[in-house]
Amino acid sequence: MRYQFQSEYGQHSWRPRIFTDAIKILIGSNLILFALKVLVAGRLDLVPLFGLAPDTVWPLIWQPFTYMFMHGNIWHVGINMLVLWMFGSELEMLWGKTEFLRYYFITGIGSGLVWLLFNLGNPHTVLIGASGAVYGILLAYGLLFPNRTVYIYFVIPVKVKWLVLFLGAAAFFSSFNTLSNISNLTHLSGMVIGFFYLKKDLRWTRFSFHLRKRAVEIKSHLEERKHKRTRETQREIDRILDRINEVGIDKLTPDELQTLEQASRKMSRRQKKD
Repeated sequence: MRYQFQSEYGQHSWRPRIFTDAIKILIGSNLILFALKVLVAGRLDLVPLFGLAPDTVWPLIWQPFTYMFMHGNIWHVGINMLVLWMFGSELEMLWGKTEFLRYYFITGIGSGLVWLLFNLGNPHTVLIGASGAVYGILLAYGLLFPNRTVYIYFVIPVKVKWLVLFLGAAAFFSSFNTLSNISNLTHLSGMVIGFFYLKKDLRWTRFSFHLRKRAVEIKSHLEERKHKRTRETQREIDRILDRINEVGIDKLTPDELQTLEQASRKMSRRQKKD
């Protein structure tokens, strides 16, 4: 698969200057829920209720959605929201609010379900954080703008495609470490789901383009055949009219009379439509 999408600013780092609509909603919701989690911590723990856990996902069926809005500490939510803002703002401007949110939740919910599948034997484990969706955003940005330059720690320049490859490889190898508190499997799943979603979308775009192209070709071919038949009929009528001028209508053959009659009916129908 080849991606050729590249902006004219491909060789420069890009810094978002605005908060787009979906980014505002996502960042605002995450920060509000994190603040609420901290405020009620002494009286109520929101993580078991809204985090994703194998032993409580049924009947708490909202967990595959709500776990993305729960975070462990200020650094956890802060870094996720910073990356979401930096790389998600331009994607939303390209795709629009609805498509961006669809992609965000497909990668986020999908990566959570993959994690759930691999942790059915760990009933006391809880997954929280938007990292699966954020890694999906990183993957999409790397595919769409592979030659953009970003600065790690605001100092080290690196092209986005190499950053995404590094993060993907790190998530893959780290996913084998079951002792870590970081769910690298979720990170990797978000990138893989995002890749196949975008690949499907690209294939459908190509397929629909060829389908529309074929429909136009068929329509054009049918119209050409219709015009050809009209021209042939007109030539035949002209010949018959010339023959009438030469020998009179009484000398016409039954086929020639039938052709004139059919042409007369068609002209009458056109006049009624007009």
